[in-house]
Amino acid sequence: MAEPAHDLQGPANGEDMAQKLTRVVQRLHPGARVENLSRLTGGANQQMWSFDVVTDTDRLSMILRQASSWNQDAENVMQLDDEARLVIRAGEGGVPVPRVHEILQPGDRLGSGYLMARVEGETLPPKILKGEQYAAARDILARQCGEVLAEIHRLPVDDFIFLNSLTPGDMVESLYREYQGYGESRPIFELAFRWLRDNLPETPKALTLVHGDFRHGNLMVDERGLASVLDWELAFLGDPMADLGWLCVNSWRFGNIDQPVGGFGTREQLFDGYEAASGQRPDPQRVRFWEILGTLRWGIMCQSMAASFVAGHDTSPERGAIGRRASETEVDLLRELVPLNS
Repeated sequence: MAEPAHDLQGPANGEDMAQKLTRVVQRLHPGARVENLSRLTGGANQQMWSFDVVTDTDRLSMILRQASSWNQDAENVMQLDDEARLVIRAGEGGVPVPRVHEILQPGDRLGSGYLMARVEGETLPPKILKGEQYAAARDILARQCGEVLAEIHRLPVDDFIFLNSLTPGDMVESLYREYQGYGESRPIFELAFRWLRDNLPETPKALTLVHGDFRHGNLMVDERGLASVLDWELAFLGDPMADLGWLCVNSWRFGNIDQPVGGFGTREQLFDGYEAASGQRPDPQRVRFWEILGTLRWGIMCQSMAASFVAGHDTSPERGAIGRRASETEVDLLRELVPLNS
């Protein structure tokens, strides 16, 4: 799990949080108390709190996932009560996700969020990619990711009206409008947009659920491999290959560039797992389109964080540091695109 932060909101706020959480958990377990409350680092877009619920007969480890003020109004981020419903549906469909215990109510005075079970494992890429205890997991992780993505893409979600529907063309043009909004011209980004428009794939006959952020940090890994899929706030209805391409973006390899799937596996292993679970072999060229769009998308997300930092909306060191990484995606795009246009 992520490491506990120290006094991120101060003792008074921590005490207030404990009191409010106690009222919430007592809806589930009358007379229960909250212990070991600590705010977690990580979770750049949402706040996370770890705590134990203690009853007369049991001790339950839980996480509060709580809306952050940084991006709660962003148009592509769903409300956390809707995210909780999606996580519940995913669990019912066989996807490894944390159990959702309770969705916050307005009277809880905690904003939007939900309580979920704390899953044991690791999300930090350096530990997953280098730790000896995860060596066996790394051998099977890419295939497991393919299998789980296939399970996600066949989930029935037609009744979830809060999910946006986005075609490949929609994704490109929406990203371009966001890029233009920052008023910062980047020639390499312009080159990437031109390539994407020239190589736009046909819209799939059926748009499926797309997790939208299936990568390191949102994948809980233990010694047996993929233990849980986290953070569903960017999910939408679209081309399922978008998830596979996003997982292969170079920024998620953390230096292991010869292992395109998260720095731990090959595309062939990912495709093998997907085919075994779905009966359909991913088209490498289609996945490549989404990998290039994903690289550009991450660059513009970094650009967004830099703009927020410079404007003073969020001056945390994390925002400033991530904002500078837009230049890394320009190098990645050059490596991918220049040979194709030379």
